[in-house]
Amino acid sequence: MHDFMTTKEVADYLRIKERRVYELVRRRAIPCTRVTGKWLFPRTLIDVWLAESAAGQGTARIQAPPVVAGSHDPLLDWAARESGCGLALLPGGSLDGLKRFAGGEAQVAGLHLYDAETESFNVQAVTGTLPQAGLVLIEWAWRRQGLVVAAGNPKGLAGLKDLARDGVTVARRQEAAGSRLLLAQLLEREGLGLEDLSFAAETAHSETDLGLAILEGRAEAGLAVEAAARTLKLDFVPLMQERYDLLLRRRDYFEAPVQALLAFARGTAFRTRARQMGGYDVSGLGRVHLNGP
Repeated sequence: MHDFMTTKEVADYLRIKERRVYELVRRRAIPCTRVTGKWLFPRTLIDVWLAESAAGQGTARIQAPPVVAGSHDPLLDWAARESGCGLALLPGGSLDGLKRFAGGEAQVAGLHLYDAETESFNVQAVTGTLPQAGLVLIEWAWRRQGLVVAAGNPKGLAGLKDLARDGVTVARRQEAAGSRLLLAQLLEREGLGLEDLSFAAETAHSETDLGLAILEGRAEAGLAVEAAARTLKLDFVPLMQERYDLLLRRRDYFEAPVQALLAFARGTAFRTRARQMGGYDVSGLGRVHLNGP
């Protein structure tokens, strides 16, 4: 069973008419994302949405463990260890992070979910999925996203269209990963779809895993952040800047683990590390992009 449902499949799943699904989409009242011209519905988030609707309660009452779920970010990974903040990382992709956050399994969710219609990051994904009461979305960093390729770029890959060439194997990310959704959206702009690419059999579950797949010759290219390429001395073809945010409950923002992480991130060592990793702009760290009632 796929992680994403089509409009017809979600209508059957909810036992409502497709017309009703489109009404919910127009009102941003159901978890969804637009990929290659079609609306897709994350199955796990639909289940969370149903549970929240049935319970009639927001997420503010959930007591979550000190865990950061969601998308893998190399700089966040390093900062969590170096700061001694006590937050454990559980990377599984942005959509997985939303699911775990909504289910009370994580105190923080790291997100980089692009909304092509509004050309914005993360806010639409959160407001279209979770009750906003008590939620805060704060900026971690802007990151340079692009194609990670082998050192020297032996295939001469210059852009997304080159991924569809014969003999090019693309590293695969899990369906819950924001990078997989972003790749589909960027391909759509080029008149291509995921089905036009040849993917590696194995799935890369983090930015580092994707880089290793290319380093070890299991794939020729993959979409990831520049830091993943630099760390493994691979080449990088930049495509866009994206914003990576941290989603948390307002009360947890003031708890010791989050405060320790953010205090460390305001220091010189953090800024130096971000510069060394490459592709990061941390000048807006801590900026609030959503502050629920």
